[in-house]
Amino acid sequence: MTGLRRAIGYLRRQRRTATLAYGALVIATLAQLAVPRLVQNMVNAVTDGVTANQILSLPEFVQGASAQLMGTSVEELKLTSEAAETLLINGVAAIIVFAVLRAVFAFVQTYMAEATSQGAAFDMRNDIFSRLQRLSFSYYDRTQTGQLMIRATDDVEKVRLFIAQGLILAVQAFLLLIATLIILLSTNWQLTLSIFPILPVTIILFAIFGRIAQPLFEQSQRLLASLNTVLQENVAGIRVVKSFVRERREQERFDEATNVLMAQRLRISRTFSVLFPVIFMLANVGQIVVLYFAGRQIIPGLIGLGEYQSFALYLIYIFFPLGQLGFIISLMAQAAASATRIFEILDTESEVHNRPGARELPTIAGDVEFEGVTFRYFESGENVLDDVSFRVRAGQTVALLGATGSGKTTIINLIPRFYDVTEGVVRIDGVDIRDATLDSLRSQIGIVLQETNLFSGSIQDNIAFGRPDAAMEDVQAAARAAAAHDFITEFPEGYATSVGERGATLSGGQKQRIAIARALLLDPHLLILDDSTSAVDFATERRIQQALDNLMEGRTSFVIAQRISTVLGADLILVLDRGAVAAMGTHAELMEDSALYAEIYRSQLVEDVSVEADGA
Repeated sequence: MTGLRRAIGYLRRQRRTATLAYGALVIATLAQLAVPRLVQNMVNAVTDGVTANQILSLPEFVQGASAQLMGTSVEELKLTSEAAETLLINGVAAIIVFAVLRAVFAFVQTYMAEATSQGAAFDMRNDIFSRLQRLSFSYYDRTQTGQLMIRATDDVEKVRLFIAQGLILAVQAFLLLIATLIILLSTNWQLTLSIFPILPVTIILFAIFGRIAQPLFEQSQRLLASLNTVLQENVAGIRVVKSFVRERREQERFDEATNVLMAQRLRISRTFSVLFPVIFMLANVGQIVVLYFAGRQIIPGLIGLGEYQSFALYLIYIFFPLGQLGFIISLMAQAAASATRIFEILDTESEVHNRPGARELPTIAGDVEFEGVTFRYFESGENVLDDVSFRVRAGQTVALLGATGSGKTTIINLIPRFYDVTEGVVRIDGVDIRDATLDSLRSQIGIVLQETNLFSGSIQDNIAFGRPDAAMEDVQAAARAAAAHDFITEFPEGYATSVGERGATLSGGQKQRIAIARALLLDPHLLILDDSTSAVDFATERRIQQALDNLMEGRTSFVIAQRISTVLGADLILVLDRGAVAAMGTHAELMEDSALYAEIYRSQLVEDVSVEADGA
C-alpha cells in the first residue's frame, strides 16, 4: 500500500478543496448522527402521550393511583399529554433541518472531493509527463509506449476515482463507526457488546480481500497496457498492415490480448462475487444478534421502544459502512495497483542527468573531441563503440561512413547526451559535456534525426518548434534554406497547412525538409544530420546540399549520409567498422590509405557519382 499512501499525499497540494471536502463530511456525518436521537425523542413523546391520555381517560378517583404507580402525578401527565403533539412537531422540524443541513454539506463534500481528485490527477499526470520528458533514450528503448500511455491515463484515473469516492467513503465509514459505537456504548453498553465479535471478523475479511485483490488488479492493468500496445502499434502502422495484408493476423493478436484481459477481469469478478455476499451475511447476522438481545431487554421493560428505535437506527450506521467495505476494497485495490505502477515511472531516475555543480555551457565555437569513448546499451552486452577517439575543429564538416550497426548513429547520439558514454569522455570546446547542463548543451545543437517526427499542427508550428516566437520571415528563410519553401507555398493554406498526425499528409522528402528547416531555424553552432537526405531525390538533394553548404560554413557539422556529395565535401571522414574507427581523413587521403573506404566508395557510392554525372 506504499504507492497508495504516496498517491494520497497528493492531497497536500489540494489543501483548500480537501479541507472543505472533509470538513463538510464531518458536518454532514454529525447531522446524520443526530437524527436517531431525535427519532427516539419523538417515539418517547408519542408513547408517553398515549400513556398519559390512557390514564387521564380513567375515572378521576383512579387517575391518582395510576399516576402514582407510573411514578408521576396527574398534573405531570396533563403536561405530558399537552406537550406530546408539540414535541412531535418540533421533532419533525428538527429532522427536516438536519436533513437539509446534511444534504447541503453532502453536496459540498461530493463536489469538493471531485475537485480535489481532479486536482490530484492533474498534478499526477503533469508529474508523469515531466518525468517522461526527462528520462533518457535508454528508458524508452526498454519500455513499450502502450505501457506508458496506460499509466498516464487509466492508472491515474483509478487513483483519482479512489480519492474522489473510495477515500471519502472510507473516512465516512470510520467516522460513523467510531462515533456510533461511542453513542451506543454510552446509551446501552450491554446491548452494544453483542455486536463486537462481528467487527474483528469484518476487519480480517477486509485485510484478506485487499491482499488478494491488489495483485489481481496489477495484472489486469499490465494486460490492459499490452492490449493498448497492440492497438497503438496497429493504428500507427496501419499502412504497413494493409500493405502486407496482415489485417486478419493483427485481429487475432488483438483478440488474444482481449481474451486474456477478459479472463483476468472475470477472475476479479469471481473474487468480489464472494466478498459482497459474505459482507452482507455478516451484517444480517449482526442485526439478528442485536434483535435477539434487544428483545430480551424490551420484554422485562429494561428499555423502551424509543430507545430501541434509536439503537436500531444507530445500528444501521454500523452495518451500512460494513456493507460498503466491498466497494471500498475494490476501489482501494485498484488504486493501490495503479499507484504502484505510476510511481514506478516517477521513481525512475534518468541515466542521463545534470551532474551536481553542472554549469551553463557558454556559446560554443564547435570544437568536438571524443577521447577513448566506449559505449554499450543497458550496461551489458557487446560494445557498440570501442575506444573511439577523434577531434573535430570548429567549423569542420564531418561525414560518418560505415555499414549498418557500425556505430554512426551512436556517435551522434552521444554528442547531445541522449546517452552517456560507458567509458571515456566527449568534450565540446574542451568542456566535458557531462559538466554542462543538458538544456544549455542541447539548445546549441541542431538535429535532424533519421526518423522524422512532426507534431500535429501547421507547417509553421513545426518549423518553429524550437523557437515558437520566431518571426514569419525567419521561418520562411529556414524553409528556403531547406528547399521546402516552394512546395509549402503550393499548398492552398501555405505555411498554415496542417501536417496531420505525425506528418501523415506529407511525403517523406517533404517531412525531412521541414525537419531540416526546424533545425536550421535554431541557428545552431553545431549541426547533426542523421541521413537527413535519404528520402529525397537527387535534384532535391542537390538544392538542399547547396543550401546546407552555405549554412554549414562556420558551423561544426556531423553528417551521416550514403551519397557521394556529402562525402566529397567533408573536411573529415570517419570510417567506422564494428564500433571502431577504422580510418579517418579526407576523401583523397582515404582513397590512398584505406582499403575499407575504397571498397565502400566503389560498392556503395560510385553509383551516385554516375547518377550525378548524368544529372549534370
